[in-house]
Amino acid sequence: MNENPQLIYSWEAPLRPYIKRSPFVMRVYISIGVLLSLIAIFFGDLPLMLVILAILFIFFVFTVTPPPIVTNRITEFGFETSGATTRWDVLSHFYFTKRFNYDVLVMVTHEPYSHHYYVVIPNEAAKERVAKTLSDHILYQEHPTRTITDRLVDWFSQFLLTEEVSAGGPSQGSQKPAHASL
Repeated sequence: MNENPQLIYSWEAPLRPYIKRSPFVMRVYISIGVLLSLIAIFFGDLPLMLVILAILFIFFVFTVTPPPIVTNRITEFGFETSGATTRWDVLSHFYFTKRFNYDVLVMVTHEPYSHHYYVVIPNEAAKERVAKTLSDHILYQEHPTRTITDRLVDWFSQFLLTEEVSAGGPSQGSQKPAHASL
């Protein structure tokens, strides 16, 4: 008997939301990083240049490397993802958000730590099932309180280039715009 009697629901999904970016977007970010590094060198600030290059490297790795597929489980005792289990008494509430056209489940622990767990939901049916199952154990917030960090992340993500790679090449947004007349 391999079936776990304590398992309520499980699904497989990517570890994080992911979009494969086109080479054009990568060239733009590398150019900006190199330009900022040259400016930092010009002002003699070597540590700042190293920080800029480290951030550029992390962005490159997360953009080029697709996330692994993980199994997420809701059990009688808590929530398990990537081999780590969190008990129900540790979790405070949950809500859903969207990132890169993925539904993302966000679970928050009790104060004073308020850890956030981000889990990708693969489809609408799984989202409904997860919401119903989790709401039996912890509080569902339809409109979560947004911290200053949440607002800053949303504000900065407005400026990210979002051109995706499609099967036929770059998206329609990469075509040259028509010239405006005065």
